[in-house]
Amino acid sequence: MPIGIIFNCIAVALGGILGSVAGNCLQEDFKEKMNWIFGCCAMTMGISSIVLMVNMPAVILSVVVGTMIGLAVHLGELIEGGISRIQAFISKESTDAEYAAQILTVSVLFCASGTGIYGSMVSGMNGDHSILIAKAILDLFTAMIFSCTLGKMVSLIAIPQFVVMMIIFALGRVIGPHISEAMVGDFKAVGGVLLLATGFRMIRIRMFPTADMIPAMILAMPVSYLWMTLIAPLL
Repeated sequence: MPIGIIFNCIAVALGGILGSVAGNCLQEDFKEKMNWIFGCCAMTMGISSIVLMVNMPAVILSVVVGTMIGLAVHLGELIEGGISRIQAFISKESTDAEYAAQILTVSVLFCASGTGIYGSMVSGMNGDHSILIAKAILDLFTAMIFSCTLGKMVSLIAIPQFVVMMIIFALGRVIGPHISEAMVGDFKAVGGVLLLATGFRMIRIRMFPTADMIPAMILAMPVSYLWMTLIAPLL
């Protein structure tokens, strides 16, 4: 059962509702400093996953090549375009360009983040919901802060988020029985790198192209398998 996904989506919906009710009660300084804390928590989750790495060369190769692929095909822009169409379909409440841009940014954060993809895959593979539950805690308060200015539209983002996460969860259940512990460890490490990059974005130190880094997670397990079976025996 996708407990972590359910927790995460409920957290976004609930946070969106609570934040829209609170309105502008929170000061901008408070919002900014809480985002720093959220970023630190994301980096903590990333570091805890990176230490599970088994084959460092495979992890590094996956991150580098995967990001190159994402940048080459403009994956980040494609994801933003898809989210933009979903947002236009489910909400007509505002035609303001700045409002639409803000909603788009939040939609990408919740629906196409490395954390969500990584957590959903792990949840499907071995039933470990801890990553998504931790993400749900962060998303609850993040949604509250964003909805203070964007309104109840933030809570509706939980709908496409649930669809995306369930697809990844189902994929994880299919491939789970066919992979080794080492491959899972390397996959978690690659996800940890994305979590670390996400944390840096949230605290605005460096705007890593996290959406373009997503292909690294697709490459992680195949590259780990090839490394262990073809390259490592020769060393």
